[in-house]
Order: sequence, then structure tokens, then C-alpha cells
Amino acid sequence: MPTSQTEMPAADRKTVVVIGASADRTKYGNKSVRAHAQQGWQVFPVNPHETEIEGWPVFASIRDIPTSQVDRVTLYVLPHIGMGLLTDIADKKPSEVWLNPGTESDRLVARAAELGLPVIQACSILDLGVRPSQFGS
Repeated sequence: MPTSQTEMPAADRKTVVVIGASADRTKYGNKSVRAHAQQGWQVFPVNPHETEIEGWPVFASIRDIPTSQVDRVTLYVLPHIGMGLLTDIADKKPSEVWLNPGTESDRLVARAAELGLPVIQACSILDLGVRPSQFGS
């Protein structure tokens, strides 16, 4: 279990769902898991092909996340994959949805707006006040 899970009571921590989380430490989906955890977030990695990433249990779908509070969803998937996930993301009613570089498309942004999702097109790692390069492999 990651150290950050025990540092602060779960009810006091912000929650982040990292869609496209990766066990490969060179990928941004992994760097995001580590960056958010380092900053005290409760991390819910989503990847249907993994079971654990950086000590966090991995969920096959955002539907499987065992919390009703989702502060942030951050995407690390191709736009056509993200399109298929938007309805499930909207069902969780996140406070913000981050489309990291390479995940966005005009069609995806338009559909997210139709669903009322609060989309931010930027790097969610930078928003934490850290740089992805700080999380080298």
C-alpha cells in the first residue's frame, strides 16, 4: 500500500481517477499516479489490463471505483477511447475532468460539454505544482 494512503484519513483527501494509468514508469499515466499520490490525493487507477500500479489497486472501469466522491478525473487515453468513457465519467459527477495532451479532440470536448462535464485541457500533473520530468522512470 502506498505511504500516502495512510498519511491522511481518506475522508480528508481529494480523490483522483487516473484513466489510462500504467505500470510502465516512463508513461504519463504512471507519472500521474505517482504525482497525485505524492501530493496526498487518494488515487484510483483505471486500466482493464492491470491489477496494481505503484501499490494502488487498479480498476477495470470508472464504474468499479468504490467511492461516490470523485474530485478529479484525468485521462491518458486516445480520444476515440475517451469518447466511449464519457457517459461513465459523467455518471460519477466529477468536479473536474482533465484532458491531458494527446487525449483531446474537438469531438470529445463537444460531447463532454453536452454531458455537462467540467473539462480542463491541460496537464493535470503540472496543476499539482510538479513537473512530469520529476517522475522519471
